[in-house]
Amino acid sequence: MPSPTEITVSQLARLIGTANAPVLVDVCIDEDFAEDPRLIPGAFRHPASEIAALAPKVAGQAVVVICQKGKKMSQGAAALLRAAGVRAETLEGGNYAWRDAGQPLIPASALPAVNDQGRTLWVTRLRPKIDRIACPWLIRRFVDPRAQFLFVSPSEVMSVAEKFNATPFDVDDVFWSHRAERCTFDTMVEEFALNIPALQRLAVIVRGADTDKLDLSPQSAGVLALSLGYSRMYRDDLEQLEHSMAMYDALYRWSRDAVDETHDWPATGSRT
Repeated sequence: MPSPTEITVSQLARLIGTANAPVLVDVCIDEDFAEDPRLIPGAFRHPASEIAALAPKVAGQAVVVICQKGKKMSQGAAALLRAAGVRAETLEGGNYAWRDAGQPLIPASALPAVNDQGRTLWVTRLRPKIDRIACPWLIRRFVDPRAQFLFVSPSEVMSVAEKFNATPFDVDDVFWSHRAERCTFDTMVEEFALNIPALQRLAVIVRGADTDKLDLSPQSAGVLALSLGYSRMYRDDLEQLEHSMAMYDALYRWSRDAVDETHDWPATGSRT
């Protein structure tokens, strides 16, 4: 049974990918991390010796601190955060327990470099519709919750990427883009090793909408319609992204929890 300051693997797994996910801080020492250089989705590394400096940045947020086995490194760091007024827990059993439960782990080598603010920076074409909204959702919910996105003229994407050290996506001839019949969302799910059934189901929906193959999933036509509607509701691409996050949150929860649920009308039973 976990202590009052621990969260179990199953509890954390239910939160990851949702808007209610806690801040995940990996404080593994370098030697431990080198043994298995992968991160729980959404986690970032931070030295335990500098944990006090993190407290003001996560004030008011729930935090889960993670180390190799859920022992001294994470428990000490979490206790320091609590002493600074932060709601901090540790992951019961640490990265080992997460791995042994078969939960997804993102290879550190797949993660783009962060900027001086500790964020990944991405750039793509302006006026997004489907892939260029679905991919930012995926990144913020499973890779880097603080990721920043730049939407620029198509002809300037690569120049902006070079000048501002940003990672280009969903444009021709870059790593993070379409591959054969699959779209950029598929590429990210694969490269980040997000072997989550709900995400793989969602990837089919996104692919059908983004490649105009609406027969791939009954939901693809709806995603296309909603995406086009959002693109006309918001002139500002970042505002469109922020409002569209809820749509993909709902699609993910449906993919994870509600695919077998139906709604019949009229309801069963007599009506007066």
